[in-house]
Amino acid sequence: MKIINASWVITCDENSTIIKNGAVVYDNKIIDIGPKDFIEKKYPDIEIISLKENSVLMPGLINSHVHLEFSSNSTTLKYGNFMNWLNSVISFRDQLVEKATTKFISQKLLKMQKTGTTTIGAISSYSYDMDACIKSPINTVFFTEVIGSKPDMVDTLFTDFKSRLDNAKKSRSASFIPAIAIHSPYSVHPFLLRETLRLACEEKLAVSSHFLESPEEFEWLHKDEGSFLDFFKNFLGQEKAVTKPMEFLNQFKNVDNLSFTHCVEASENDLDKIKELGATINHCVTSNRLLNNSKLDLDKLKTIPFSIGTDGLSSNNSLSMFDELRNCLMAHFDKNVIDFSKVLLKAATKNGSIALGLNKGELTKDKDADMISLILPNEVEDEEDLCMNVILHTKFVDSSIIGGKNV
Repeated sequence: MKIINASWVITCDENSTIIKNGAVVYDNKIIDIGPKDFIEKKYPDIEIISLKENSVLMPGLINSHVHLEFSSNSTTLKYGNFMNWLNSVISFRDQLVEKATTKFISQKLLKMQKTGTTTIGAISSYSYDMDACIKSPINTVFFTEVIGSKPDMVDTLFTDFKSRLDNAKKSRSASFIPAIAIHSPYSVHPFLLRETLRLACEEKLAVSSHFLESPEEFEWLHKDEGSFLDFFKNFLGQEKAVTKPMEFLNQFKNVDNLSFTHCVEASENDLDKIKELGATINHCVTSNRLLNNSKLDLDKLKTIPFSIGTDGLSSNNSLSMFDELRNCLMAHFDKNVIDFSKVLLKAATKNGSIALGLNKGELTKDKDADMISLILPNEVEDEEDLCMNVILHTKFVDSSIIGGKNV
């Protein structure tokens, strides 16, 4: 058991509590938290770690949606339009994935760790990223992804999916948690959808899915029209979508830990259903900007929690959560920058934990002891400005503690 104290402690709890000159008592979980003087008197014989001047202690950042297998992309893929991007992914997929070695992905994970990420929701299409995730100290909820809409291929695709999921389950540990990803309503046959969700419910696995990421997807799913029509005719010989948005959402009943990613084209009815399902929305603002030139309307979410994801380097130039938070702060220019900064830090911690079904994301009693410390360039005069300054000025963290261990 140890005590760590800092100039500021940001708890990211329900009330966004901030403690000036605060301290946390922890082993593998948070045992107690409060003002430094109070904590040190209450626990007089425990080792104390004192952070530097202008230090901030907060929960580790949770990247609730990231693709690691396309991390070799930098200037290869096409941006600016979703269909142009998708076609470029098809064209260069093998070339990019070939470079996704364990060593390469491990380097990306190490940089994520240095920029404050302590937990990820990794969406895995091929499981080429599994060994790197297992070896990393970063907690990983590993979403084995199912994809495929051709009726004559569903048995083969389901067999491959189950094999990859079984491999992930063999490596289950406290820091590597198997889960299931449904690619999207336009790309997953109803049989695959039904059977994978049956497995998820039986085995109590978290589930995530892309949903209504682009105007092109909206046109295809609602009207069987638009750019997706040519895409599906050319690649799969299909002229109609395999499912409609509400039919798709209705299949997710009884999933305990559920999240949908993007949702930028979701209707009010769709959002009502997502709320009814108790799901979280993974917000990936940089990816949305690069592929769609649009962003999620947070006001329409009402009480649906949203988390923060970087998506992958196939549609982002960085996997740093602080980069993503800065982009989010700037993109939602209608929000008050000070108030919204508090919302964003909670989205990147507490809400990410909710999305992934974990016991993390808050510095409160009995939560997992995943913490990061950082040093601000100068003293913060007004507590109200603290969260904003953390987002604006943090490139790398000073230290990371995962499961009570300094990594």
